[in-house]
Amino acid sequence: MRMSVELPLWRALTGYRVLTAAYAVGLLALSYERYAHPLGAAAYLAVLVVWTGLTWRRVTSPERCTKRFLVTDLAVALTGILLTPVVDTPARIADGGNTLPSIWTAGAVLGFAIKGGWRWAAVASALVAAANLYERGEFARDTVHNVVLVWVASVAIGYVVEVARASERTLARALQIEAATRERERLARDIHDSVLQVLAMVQRRGAKIGGEAAELGRMAGEQEVALRTLVAGGPVPGARTSPEPVDVRRLLAPYAAARVSLAEPGVPVLLEAAPARELAAAVGAALDNVRRHAGAGAQAWILLEDEPDAVVVTVRDDGPGIPEGRLAAAEREGRMGVALSIRGRLRELGGTAELLSVPGQGTEVELRVPREPGASGASEAER
Repeated sequence: MRMSVELPLWRALTGYRVLTAAYAVGLLALSYERYAHPLGAAAYLAVLVVWTGLTWRRVTSPERCTKRFLVTDLAVALTGILLTPVVDTPARIADGGNTLPSIWTAGAVLGFAIKGGWRWAAVASALVAAANLYERGEFARDTVHNVVLVWVASVAIGYVVEVARASERTLARALQIEAATRERERLARDIHDSVLQVLAMVQRRGAKIGGEAAELGRMAGEQEVALRTLVAGGPVPGARTSPEPVDVRRLLAPYAAARVSLAEPGVPVLLEAAPARELAAAVGAALDNVRRHAGAGAQAWILLEDEPDAVVVTVRDDGPGIPEGRLAAAEREGRMGVALSIRGRLRELGGTAELLSVPGQGTEVELRVPREPGASGASEAER
C-alpha cells in the first residue's frame, strides 16, 4: 500500500515533464533565428521531446521509475545544458538566455527527490548547478539564483517525501496494532464462552468430588484466573512482578507421584519467582508428554540440580522414545506442545531445552534456566 501523498507527486511530475518539454520547444521556436546553430538546437529538442514521450509512464509510479532511468534522464538534461554554448551565441548566453532544456531540467532533479529523498536530490542538484555554471562561464546573479532555487525546492520536496514515508510506516503499524487488538477481543470472547467456563466447571466439580479431583480442580482454578487475566490484558498472576526468589523444590514437589520420582538437593534451590514458575510449567508439559505418548504405565524421573550459574531440571522416562522426525511432523500438524510449552518457555527465559530420545530407550528432556546477574549461588550460601 503506497501512501496517499506519493502517488499525486508522481502524477504531478509526469505532467510537469510534458508541459516543460512543450515550453522548451516554444522557446526554441521564438528564438530559432538567433541561435548560432539552430539545426543543432532543434535536433536536441527533438530528442528531448521523443525521450519525454517514450518515458512518460516511467514517472507515474515509484516501481517504474528506477535508479537507472533517473540517471539517464538527468544525463539527457545535463547534455542539453552543456550543448547550449555550442549551438547558441556567446552574447545570448551572457544576456542570460535559456539553456536548451530550460526548466525541463528541474523535472529530472525532482524525480531523484521523490524516489530517493533529499540526499539524492542534493546530489542531482549539485550536478545541475555545476553544468549551469560551466554553461554560463561565470557566477552570474541570475544563474546562481536559479541554481539555488532548484536546489532548495528539490531538497525540500525530498525531505517531505521522507517524512511522509515515515508517517506511513507509523500509520501502518498503528493499523496492525488495531487489527491485532480486535482479533484479541474476538478470541477473548470465544475463550470466555468456552475455555473459561470449562475450567470453572472443572474447579467446582473437583472441589465436590475431593481427593485427586480436588487438586485437579485447584489447578483448573489457577489456570482460569491466569487465562482470564491474560485475555483482559493485565499481568498474569506470578508474572515478572517481583524479583523475590522462590524454592524450585516446592514448585516441583506436586509432580511427584507413584510413577514420577523426584530427586532434589537437600537445601533450597532459589530462583526468581517468574522464571521458577515458567520452569515448573515446562516440567509439567514434559510430564504431560510422558503420560500422553509413553503410556499410563511409563515411569518418569525428575532430577533437580543447582549449579552456580543455572538451575537445571532433567525429566526422563522409560517409554518407547520419539521416532525420528516425529517432532517436526507434529509442528507441521499444529501440535506445538514441545515447541511452545517447553522450548518456547525456556527461550523466553534465556534458557535452553535439550531433548534426547532413542527409539525403545525412552526420552530425556534437559531444561536449563540461567540465574539472573547477582543471583548466582543463591543457594550456595546455605550449603
